[in-house]
Amino acid sequence: MAEILAAIFTAIDVLTIYLLLPNVKYRFWLSLWTGALHMLFPLIGFHVGEWLASYISSLAQNISGILLSLIGVQLLLAAKDQRPATIPVVILAITTSLDTFSVSISFGMLQLRETLLICSMGIFAFLFSFIALTLNKKIPVALGIYLQMIAGAALLLMGIFSLNL
Repeated sequence: MAEILAAIFTAIDVLTIYLLLPNVKYRFWLSLWTGALHMLFPLIGFHVGEWLASYISSLAQNISGILLSLIGVQLLLAAKDQRPATIPVVILAITTSLDTFSVSISFGMLQLRETLLICSMGIFAFLFSFIALTLNKKIPVALGIYLQMIAGAALLLMGIFSLNL
């Protein structure tokens, strides 16, 4: 269950960013590309996290908690400066997916179930991006910012609760 919640929280930023895009011609392909990258980057990050955990197992849980907390803080800080993106679609898919690498390092350190996590991340990223791109003219921008704040707070709390204090 933690894997599915983690996947939802990491895909919410795609929903919030894509809600702000003015016009996208290839919604389905951007969504598919984003979903695939939300599987590739976490797969790499997950294995980096597992590798790091084997070398620094006593610190792994605290490091993952700190990483999750910092990413949550970053999402919260970025929520106040939202504006429409004007970058190429492929670059947008990569930039919205790249943060899943660092998040999945933490999940690899926590030794979550890899297949469930990676598949969930891709599926939710695809669904959220397609929904956002399809409905972006109908949903208020403020809702996207609130969702990003919720995701940031959730990652921050996940990080804090995983610390061994």
